Amino acid sequence: MEEFVAEEKRASYNFKTGEPLVRRKRMKIELMRQKVHNEFTKKVELISGQNLFSCYQCGNCTAGCPVAFALEIGPHEVIRYTLLGLEDEVLHVNTFWLCASCLQCTSRCPKGIDIARVMDALRTVVLRKKDRKDHIQIPDFPEGFLERLPQIAFVSGFRKFLS
Repeated sequence: MEEFVAEEKRASYNFKTGEPLVRRKRMKIELMRQKVHNEFTKKVELISGQNLFSCYQCGNCTAGCPVAFALEIGPHEVIRYTLLGLEDEVLHVNTFWLCASCLQCTSRCPKGIDIARVMDALRTVVLRKKDRKDHIQIPDFPEGFLERLPQIAFVSGFRKFLS
């Protein structure tokens, strides 16, 4: 029994902040057509190219996820929150940042949703926000840095960190 408790404590650690995970409470949400067909869902569907409404919340993606122990909410919950228009709740969890893009969720999905692309779309939504304070400013680079930097690292960095 003590081994199980130790395993549970280890699994409830947030690797991003270094603090214990705070499990989210179940919440009641009033479903309305306007909430379900919202701009946030349309934006994520447009970026990812996936139909999120085909997800019927079976949980196979979360069950097969190799990093599920460290996620605040599972991939199927990310899709559900997105469909409900809970943008703040979705964009402030670590799930899509910890996604390894191993495509295990995609291979397990009975509806053929490429969940890794949805996670990438959510990263893109965050990176495109204009009120971010972590944008890279090219003039702030030290002199000669860009000449020494491998071109592929420069391009990859800008693809990941700039919108």
